[in-house]
Amino acid sequence: MTLFSPESDELSRASASAAEPWLSLVGLGEDGRAGLSPDALAALEGAELVYGGARHIALIGPVAGEAAPWPQPFRNALPLILSQRGRKVCVLATGDPFHYGIGAGLAKALGPDEMRIYPQFSSFALACNRLRWPQEECGRVSLHGRALERIIPFLQPGRRVLALSWDGSTPGKLAELMSARGFGASRLVVMEALGGPRERIRECKAQAFDLGTVDPLNLIALDLIAEREARILPLASGLDDDWFEHDGQITKADIRAITLSALRPRAGELLWDVGAGSGSVGLEWCLRNPGNQTIAFEARAERAARITRNGSALGALRIEVAIGTAPASFAGRPVPDAVFIGGGITEPGVFEAAWGALKSGGRLVANVVTLEGEARLAALYAAHGGTLRRIGVSHLDAVGSMHGWRAAMPVTQWRMAKP
Repeated sequence: MTLFSPESDELSRASASAAEPWLSLVGLGEDGRAGLSPDALAALEGAELVYGGARHIALIGPVAGEAAPWPQPFRNALPLILSQRGRKVCVLATGDPFHYGIGAGLAKALGPDEMRIYPQFSSFALACNRLRWPQEECGRVSLHGRALERIIPFLQPGRRVLALSWDGSTPGKLAELMSARGFGASRLVVMEALGGPRERIRECKAQAFDLGTVDPLNLIALDLIAEREARILPLASGLDDDWFEHDGQITKADIRAITLSALRPRAGELLWDVGAGSGSVGLEWCLRNPGNQTIAFEARAERAARITRNGSALGALRIEVAIGTAPASFAGRPVPDAVFIGGGITEPGVFEAAWGALKSGGRLVANVVTLEGEARLAALYAAHGGTLRRIGVSHLDAVGSMHGWRAAMPVTQWRMAKP
């Protein structure tokens, strides 16, 4: 017996879309009911079921229908909402539901005509209006439920950044991180309970943070000033090697820049970094775009731990470390958009497994420095085509009281796009 088919699902969506929307998604400000439009208020009062966080339900007060807080764990919320299809349901969100809110998840699960949306200002929009900052000129990041180190790539001199906090401790922790990285002179504005009767805005220098107790519902605005020795993350690829903790197993900066260029990162793509060592290539891949991800395959546990530490230090957090020997460690991993083999190309089955996993149109780049590695790349080039090149780099070095060029080991690089 067939329980599900794409055709039956499309029919159910079509019939649901033809009817009046059964779900209303209402954005709430800290002013609760007072800030709702007449249409949003009618959707709230006409609902049989109202779902939201405990704070949301407290803000709206009594309703005609049944009000229920989100289930725990929160991942059960979407199935619960969908199980009420056919009833009048209102879902409460904070501000703009499509700005780090539940809107995106609902939109993926519902037909376009099943849901009516009543947004309000996002906290970022409110903050920019309070500060008179053009929103399009500000960096925006959420630290709510996310690692504090996500802020690191945003720490650029002269920039303005808005950061959603996790809780009341976030501003102090962020001030400490900024001071440690040479941004202690920056202006730090803590904006609590924006848009409501409890709204409060206070500011200080990051290095002199002394605001005491902060409301858990807060946003942080940064006007960034870098000190002379500030740790500023460059925007170009090919970071100096001292940005990475390593044991010598690292793709050096010059070669890394060329390798990233050969891999051609695009927004939202996944890289497999095979024989990752320090993780330098995979981490820089992540830094090219906030949506980029890397799976770093590394056989040695101590190197895998370094990759994780390097990711935290750089704010390149969308990297997963797979500890184990390739190609066995490839099993069950998501399909990559690109593969970099920095170590292990001579091991049996590594190329074949990586090439088999790579999606059509994906890119593969392999670097070697040994004769055995070159022989392997020559054979692969003969079988598959692509491009081979040898990269030589020399650096100035002291020769007694004078100077001369000292050549690094040449790197042979093979590039190939999968048909």
